[in-house]
Amino acid sequence: MRISTSILQNAFGKYLKMAMEGTTIYVEKNQKPVAVLKGIGEEESFYIREEAVVYEAPKRYTYEEFRAIADREENTRQYELIDGQIYMLASPMYQHQVAMNEVFVQFYNWFKKKSCRPLTAPFDVKLYGTADKFEDNPNVVQPDILVICDEDRINEKGAYDGKPVLVVEVLSPSTKSKDIMIKSQLYMASGIEEYWIIDTEAKCIIIYHFRDRKLWEQQIVTKGQKASSKVFEGLEVDSDDIYLD
Repeated sequence: MRISTSILQNAFGKYLKMAMEGTTIYVEKNQKPVAVLKGIGEEESFYIREEAVVYEAPKRYTYEEFRAIADREENTRQYELIDGQIYMLASPMYQHQVAMNEVFVQFYNWFKKKSCRPLTAPFDVKLYGTADKFEDNPNVVQPDILVICDEDRINEKGAYDGKPVLVVEVLSPSTKSKDIMIKSQLYMASGIEEYWIIDTEAKCIIIYHFRDRKLWEQQIVTKGQKASSKVFEGLEVDSDDIYLD
């Protein structure tokens, strides 16, 4: 959650309680982050468990610093850069892989011979929110699944400089707050049209439909139902296939 310093000052007790209950509050002044309010109990979540942790530091990392870390020859990890923080991605657990693969297979079969293409991580996606260009607000993410309709934006080196239409993230215990709060805001601000969050513990899919960089519609699909895309008419995923009993 992002709030301004004035809002925090006027309702500190409210946001302190939210932080103690597990919500991370990002405090901004003049639309720039200046502080983070979170409960002490969250400390352990910043160490690698399953998929992602954050390199915490009192400063914001630049894109050049991010690339220096991510491109080290000895590095076998994958990284994301979001709001100046570097997140290190570790290998996901079995249920995560099952859900991601099942959804991708259904996406692949539906998009076959169509103009758009589904891809899976690791695959860097550059986003810059509402800024005019990437250099003004550099973010690099690796969605579990993405659908691109602008293959002409893949350069001669095989890197992607476009914007996905749809992205999918499968939640892990250590990435819930990042995927639900931080990434949803980034995807919406960047003009992505649809965002699916798959919660394998709750056995549900949350579908956000964005329009004009605002939340237009939200749907929760439970086990036994079919998840339907709002952007790609006819695209459906049978949720029974993606959860382990």
